[in-house]
Formats: sequence, structure tokens, C-alpha cells
Amino acid sequence: MKKLALHWQILLGMAAGVIFALILTNFTWGADFIDDWIKPFGNIFISALKLIAVPLILASLIKGISDLKDISKLSKMGYRTIGAYIFTTIVAVSIGLLMVNLVKPGNAISAETQQDLISSYEGDASGIKADADKQRETGPLQALEDLVPDNIFAAAGDNANMLQVIFFAIFFGIGLILIPEKTAKPVKEFFDGFNEVILKMIDIIMLTAPYGVFALLAALVVESPSTDLFAALALYGGTVLLGLALMIGFYILLVWVVTKNKPTFFMNGIAPAQLLAFSTSSSAATLPVTMERVEEHMGVHSEVTSFVLPIGATINMDGTSLYQAVAAVFIAQAFGMDLSIATQLGIIATATLASIGSAAVPGAGMVMLVIVLAQAGIPEAGLALIFAVDRPLDMCRTMVNVTGDAAVSLMVAKSVDKMGPPNVKNWDDDYHPGGETTVKEVKEEKA
Repeated sequence: MKKLALHWQILLGMAAGVIFALILTNFTWGADFIDDWIKPFGNIFISALKLIAVPLILASLIKGISDLKDISKLSKMGYRTIGAYIFTTIVAVSIGLLMVNLVKPGNAISAETQQDLISSYEGDASGIKADADKQRETGPLQALEDLVPDNIFAAAGDNANMLQVIFFAIFFGIGLILIPEKTAKPVKEFFDGFNEVILKMIDIIMLTAPYGVFALLAALVVESPSTDLFAALALYGGTVLLGLALMIGFYILLVWVVTKNKPTFFMNGIAPAQLLAFSTSSSAATLPVTMERVEEHMGVHSEVTSFVLPIGATINMDGTSLYQAVAAVFIAQAFGMDLSIATQLGIIATATLASIGSAAVPGAGMVMLVIVLAQAGIPEAGLALIFAVDRPLDMCRTMVNVTGDAAVSLMVAKSVDKMGPPNVKNWDDDYHPGGETTVKEVKEEKA
């Protein structure tokens, strides 16, 4: 018998948790039973996600930067590639924040339900208020000063200091590139293996997701038994999808303006990779198809695709970043928290940098969301609100991630004069950009 896919298991776990809680609320002992014997398993699941966050950042980010191999690659093509990826990620997060602030899906939750949620996490709320009061007393450059840790082990011991961990990982990765390759090789091999172990740990943790969601949703329903939570959840899902659609429109506009190619050229070229990304929820698994489509069907030189696309699969997660921005503000709205402009700017910075270290595999986006929530001071337990629809949204945001990689590769190719006419396949050294002769004609002439 074929095993049920994980996303269906998570949806069933969510439904079972809600039904189980609704049944037990009819008994006087039901709420206490769930609080004492069910909710702890949900807390364990959240703790496991938080546990893996720092190792995932260190492993993925150091590996991604060290894979550049040579600091000289961060020259003409490298700067343009990384600059374009950072730019599109900032745009994605900004679109997400704009949409969630306009739609306000969390406001669909009644004030009574919000108060119940706040009461459930009163300790977190008081800690957030204390941090906010402390922040108001600091100087204008305090955020920049806080970016550099004085002790990496102390910084790694608190998920709220994730920006410091990201800074260290980037600094370490650059140092690894600059030392002799022979000296760097064992260190790089260690982090390559470390990264593989972390990814496998994520797989194991996600296998427990149906049970974690069951426990979290059961506790949530008992603590706040209101149907307006589910109406807000539907509105949240719609907000994410609308934001992702706007992001794809932004890519089409960029390609059209920079390369002068029609929107149909880009969308027809990348469509097979988008469908594979949707079905696998993995940018890494889709990478071979993405490279084939961009190189053979859109005329981008292999020198560009072999550099831009693998880096994109590692550090360019626009769809994931947009989702994290929407999810963070939605959870804050659900808890009745009013996020300041400074906090939302912090979400832009954190989501942008966290996306660099986000592994290109299913489920990693949820782990990275823990980082964004911790940095913004939002209770991580709010993840229970969005788990039910995370899998289908994960499929959609992976499509956006892959589309963004392809768009940037076309833009970079155009800027370095490494892009041929449409439908040129297997670019040959005898083909000169800007000419009318296709590779096929060159090979026929040689024959």
C-alpha cells in the first residue's frame, strides 16, 4: 500500500487535532487532559524546530559561500548575481509586508480570541514588552552594533540573536574562500557533511509534523475555541498566494525591461521547471531542469547558468522570504501584537539574510520562519496557526523561488553579453552573442 504523502498526513493531523479537542471540550476533564498530556508533544515539536535553526544557518550558509571557491568569482558576474538576488529578495519581503498590512488576515480573529491567545502566552508577551522598552532607550546605530557578536557561542545559544549567527557564518565562509584550497579542503568537507546531516535531521523532524500539529492544534482549540481562527487562516493563505502572484509578475517585468524578451518567452521557457518545483517543493531537486530550460530554451550561456543557478538554489528564496514576512505579521496580528515600522524593517533584514541560509528542500522554510519570529519577538507557538496550509503554500513558494533564479540568470547573462537569441540550444564557442547565426547553423556549416 502506497504511503500517504507528508502534506496529507499534516492536514489529517490538523483535522484530527481539532476534532479531538472539540470532543474533549464536552467533558469537564478534557481541557486539563489536553494541557497535561497532549500539548507537551506540540511543545517538543516546536523545540525541535528551534533546535535545528542555528545549525541549519551555519551549515547551509557556510557551505553556500564556500562553494564559490574563489573570491575572484565575486567580481563582475558575482557581484551582479548576488546583488540581483538580494534586491529581488528585499522586494519579495516588502511585497509580503505590504499585502499582509493591507489585507490584515489576523484581524479576522475576534478581540476575545486574541485575548485568549495573549493570556496563553502571557510570559512571552511580558518579555516582548521589556525588550521593546529596552530598544527605545538605545541609540540609532545600536542595531548595527548588535550585528557583530562578541561571543559566537553565546549568540548561538539564543535564537533571538540569529542575525549575529548569520554575520558569523558569512564572515567564516569568506575566510574559508581566502585561505589556500588545500588548507580549506578538510574544513569545507566537514561543513558539506555537516550540512547533509542537518538536512537529514530536518527530514526526521518533519516526519513527526503530523503528530506535532495534532498536539498544537488540539491545545489551540481548547485554549481558544473559536471558528474565526479558521476564517483568518483562509484569508492568510489567500494573502500569501496573492503576494506570490505579484512576485511572478515582478519577475516578468524585470525580464521584459532588461532583456527585451516578451513575457510569453520567459513563462513558456520556465514553465516545466515551475511544474517540477510545484510537485517536489525543492529548488535543489528542480535545479537540473531549471538549468536545462534557461540554457537550451532561453539562450543563456552555460558559463552563466552553471554559476548563477546553483547559487540561486542555495541563497535565493524569494517565495520563502515573502511567505515568512506574511506569516510573521499574521501571527503577530493573531496575538493582538502591533508591530512597529522598525520591527517590520527588522523582518525584512532577517528574512532576507535567513533566506541565504535556507536549505533548498521541503520544510526548511518553516524552520527559517522560527528565526524570523524570534528576531521580531513573536511567540513561536503561533506556528500552529499556519501548519495546516503550509504544504500547499510551500509548493507555490518553491515555484516562485525557481522563477526568481531563472529571471536573475537572464538578467545577468544580458548584462555580461552572454545571452543569445531565443531557442538557441547547446551554445557553441563559435556562436557570437548578438549575431544572427544559430548553433545549429554553425554545426551544419562545420559538417
